Amino acid sequence: MDIYSKKQKWKFTLLGLAIIIGLSSLFVTNRLVKQLKNEERKKIELWAHATKHLVSITGEGDYSLAIKVISENNNIPVILVDECDSILEHRNFDYYSKADSVLLTLGLMQEKEITKSYLRKELSLIREGTEDPIEINILGDKQWIYYKDSALLYHLRYYPIYQLGFIGLFMFIAYFMFSASRKSEQNKVWAGMAKETAHQIGTPLSSLMAWIELLKEREGTESMVFEMEKDIRRLETITDRFSKIGSKSELQKVDVVHLIRQSVEYLKSRMPVNTLFTLEFPNKEIIIPINSILLEWVVENLVKNSVDAMKGKGEIKISITEDTNNLILNIADNGEGIDRSILKNIFKPGVTSKKRGWGLGLSLSKRIIEEYHNGSIFVMQSEKGVGTTFSIHLPKNLKSTGS
Repeated sequence: MDIYSKKQKWKFTLLGLAIIIGLSSLFVTNRLVKQLKNEERKKIELWAHATKHLVSITGEGDYSLAIKVISENNNIPVILVDECDSILEHRNFDYYSKADSVLLTLGLMQEKEITKSYLRKELSLIREGTEDPIEINILGDKQWIYYKDSALLYHLRYYPIYQLGFIGLFMFIAYFMFSASRKSEQNKVWAGMAKETAHQIGTPLSSLMAWIELLKEREGTESMVFEMEKDIRRLETITDRFSKIGSKSELQKVDVVHLIRQSVEYLKSRMPVNTLFTLEFPNKEIIIPINSILLEWVVENLVKNSVDAMKGKGEIKISITEDTNNLILNIADNGEGIDRSILKNIFKPGVTSKKRGWGLGLSLSKRIIEEYHNGSIFVMQSEKGVGTTFSIHLPKNLKSTGS
């Protein structure tokens, strides 16, 4: 539980840092845009003065400075109009699409003249903006300079969005790759641990089976041998369960009603005497493709959790129903309920409300149901002091891999 609470804190911390970085980027870029916008306004005002000066010069005056100022504006689109709204001059309008620019560069297209309709459209767009035109009064004739943002300023406005988008994409890919790598590593650890456990159990199990054969030869040991054989078969089942972890699941069509009834009957005799089992099963077979050994393991895990939650005294209600697509298995108890602080992470490894628990049973159950049976398992309801209900949904039409 501690691991996952710390993990959540780290997630929120990193998210907070990302938001701070994003807002800082937007703030800095916004200030830079405002500064560039003021600079461009000053350039256009200077361009207007130069234009006015150029017109007012008579005779053999010095035109060089005015011409230099006008010619140096090679990035801010401007349109000069008179009192009759006629367009007198324009500069720096990109009339070509990206495809046209490529064709022009390759010499596959001739240059086109900027049409009046195009300039009129641009003038209308500029007038819809917030920038006021700059007025020029030349010998009593009024003219106005309209301008729009340069390409640099236009793209700079969207730079933070591009930046955040690329950062977000990179973080998503990195997180996905890291999660996939970590999950693969966890799967290998799970499979390795399970197979090693199966191997370790197998050696003393073989020895126990040999001792039982010797006991059978003695008179008066029949009942003892019978009980020992049941436990030996149980150990064989457990060994088989662990050996299947990490392997491809073989699904066979089985009557789940009979299987769960049989499994519960075995568990009853090994549970505390004050544990009451109530079964609500349909009076018919429900045959679906499952792995019997692994599904029994899930039921055993949930029943044992219920017994622990009730401290050995209470009622466990197990019901089987079905809908069009799924068999629904519910296991409910009237125990202590699951603490809300761990309810969200209850199926994660290491999360448990038990003082001595490892927190692996529910995680393993989730893996068996979801990855091996393509089903789902979740907490239907849990209330402190009232009890908990786990619900398992198993698809009825999943393709089986055995007869």
